[in-house]
Amino acid sequence: MRRRIFGAAASTTAFGLLITLSGCGSISGDGGDATLKLVAAEYGTTPETSSKAFWDKVTADFTAQHPGIKVEVKLLPWADIDREVGRLVKAGKAPDMALMGSYSDFAAQGKLYPAEELLSVRAEANFLQPLAEAGSIGNTLYGLPFVASSRLLFYNENLFTKAKIGPPKTWKELKTAAEALKQKGVKFPYALPLGPEEAHAEALIWELSNGGGYVDNSGNYSLASEQNVQAFKWLKEELVGPGLVGPVSPAKFNRQDAFDAFLRGEVGMLNGYPSLAHAAEAKGITVRTVDMPVNDGLTASERPPAVGVADWMVAFNQNDHRKQIGTFLDFLYQDKNLTDFAGRYHLLPSTVSASRTPAGGGIDKDEEQFMAALRSAQLYPVNNPNWVTVSDTIKRNIGRAVEPGADAKAVLEDIANQSREQSKKP
Repeated sequence: MRRRIFGAAASTTAFGLLITLSGCGSISGDGGDATLKLVAAEYGTTPETSSKAFWDKVTADFTAQHPGIKVEVKLLPWADIDREVGRLVKAGKAPDMALMGSYSDFAAQGKLYPAEELLSVRAEANFLQPLAEAGSIGNTLYGLPFVASSRLLFYNENLFTKAKIGPPKTWKELKTAAEALKQKGVKFPYALPLGPEEAHAEALIWELSNGGGYVDNSGNYSLASEQNVQAFKWLKEELVGPGLVGPVSPAKFNRQDAFDAFLRGEVGMLNGYPSLAHAAEAKGITVRTVDMPVNDGLTASERPPAVGVADWMVAFNQNDHRKQIGTFLDFLYQDKNLTDFAGRYHLLPSTVSASRTPAGGGIDKDEEQFMAALRSAQLYPVNNPNWVTVSDTIKRNIGRAVEPGADAKAVLEDIANQSREQSKKP
């Protein structure tokens, strides 16, 4: 995911992240000898936490069972991988597989194998429903969800105790809590990161909590809907204007900045995901998580879903290695491998069987609330081929909606217009 807690990953060259496994022979049903190339995002931030250790192990185990198939893994920083894979595909040098943040543009170009041509029926049916839906165009699954996360409201229990407040359930209660935290000298009562790093996540969280979102019930973009505009007007007038979001302009405040401040004990509330909870615990911060508060006007039956985020494994058809890729992916998506990877980075596995309770060998007890939220979460509209462009437009502009003197409706309408124009470009 493009949501790292500790900054951008170091470069591939610095880590020396190239895994090449050799073997000989052929196993019946594998599709014969082949060398598969996988380009994967680097989830670690140091040589010690690099994803290399996982890929070393899983590919070694795979090759031991299928010696006719070599697997080469190249790791790239999240900042580079989508662009680099796109360059390779355009140059006619597509890898066999890629683990990255998008997929739909390649599917629209006819560059990908669908899951039904790669995985066993059992493996394909094992993905969590919201993830499978987000990974599908029409009824065809192209983006295989690998690991995921959901977003919940975090609050610093010690700061809440000092302010004599409880966890908020509504926007009004959130504002009241923020006011109490400010009176106690908390630097960021509510951390509102609308900077370009990941503003599209924070924006969607607030839009959903008012019954809005990025798309309507038909799957069409509704970026400037009445609900979305109302959400940003409320943020501007009720949180930003009264100084309840801290001393930094939200448009210049990135997710990493917010997380760093939370880990320094300077934030009362913010939206976060599992790895932040583990990092806070390591810092001695007692953190609690609750569902995102909603607009006071929403009824219980209108309770919105949490935001979910997933990373996608895709298989390119350029090299005609369908059978070999399918053999590898069936192996990779075994519970032991998926939970191993997810556990290393405190993320959530993407399958039903790997996400069972700890008693069943699945997720950590502390992550059960995130998994419960993920099972009914709303993901970005990644199955729209224009999402990469649209999300970039949101990230670069949405922070303007809460600036002093800004017209939230005009800003959202401008984003919608930009997105429409950019989507028309080849």
